Amino acid sequence: MSGQKNKGIPMRMVGFAVLLAALAGVGAVYVNGMPSGNTSQAAAGEDGACTAALTLAQAIQPLATGDVAAMASTDAAVPLRSLAFNGPDGQPMTVGDFAGKTLLINLWATWCAPCREEMPALDRLQAALGSDAFEVVAVNIDTGDDTKPKRFLNEIGVSDLGFYRDNSMGIFNALKKDGLAFGLPVTVLVDDAGCLLASMNGPAHWSGDDAKAYVRSALGAES
Repeated sequence: MSGQKNKGIPMRMVGFAVLLAALAGVGAVYVNGMPSGNTSQAAAGEDGACTAALTLAQAIQPLATGDVAAMASTDAAVPLRSLAFNGPDGQPMTVGDFAGKTLLINLWATWCAPCREEMPALDRLQAALGSDAFEVVAVNIDTGDDTKPKRFLNEIGVSDLGFYRDNSMGIFNALKKDGLAFGLPVTVLVDDAGCLLASMNGPAHWSGDDAKAYVRSALGAES
């Protein structure tokens, strides 16, 4: 963000994530976000409640290997509690509504080929590790109504992921303002207090052993 020093995500972290993604042979589909009323999540400055997340973020970085090597831990205290989208019941909600639960938030669209390819793996990760302590929150950002994304998920047999939506692309724009999103898919790992732990742009094999070990480390569990 312009005019604010160390209030968002340091560019060195973003560059590191992009480099790792390129080396891993994965690519994100570039997105031109539409205007929205969403603001930068870090606009109010660093959040004292998120300071503790920095310790965990650094602790899990060594586990970002193999299939999830592009996940880059944050080195700034960034609250993401106000990220907004619609829940499975169609009603507005925010990351803050998941208080007490670690989240792997993934933004996807039906027109994004890498997103479509990784969706079954995200579904399997939710089936394997989803609990009161962890959830994969896959947020579809197609414009229009729910018909196309719901049809796609039904066609590929997704059964464990909740149906989260934001057809305004506001959630993408908010993450873009903080330097966390430039294309799809984009994934952010958020701790149980709604604070950023790590992020990446581009797809990953989320149901593999590397991803499971990484998520378990974020939960403080043995891999």
